[in-house]
Amino acid sequence: MGSTAPAEVERPSSDVRPDVPWLTIVWNDPVNLMSYVTYVFQAVFGYPREKAEKLMMDVHHKGRAVVASGAREEMERDVQILHSYGLWATVQRDS
Repeated sequence: MGSTAPAEVERPSSDVRPDVPWLTIVWNDPVNLMSYVTYVFQAVFGYPREKAEKLMMDVHHKGRAVVASGAREEMERDVQILHSYGLWATVQRDS
């Protein structure tokens, strides 16, 4: 008749890595110069100048920018590094 083996269930790819993605967000502040923020994005993430400047302008005009995404532990490390440069950064789960 029928097999007693459990059926295989296909899972969406989001179930494979449930801790991804988390986001590193940099927030606007009244202290850091735009050129410095651009420099930090290049130094920390290795972004080319054009991408670093675009992210910096998002921070400046929109009040924040998502600068990285990945596993929670990686994003927490990025936030600590950005704090060491004096930037205001937080980790948030991508919704």
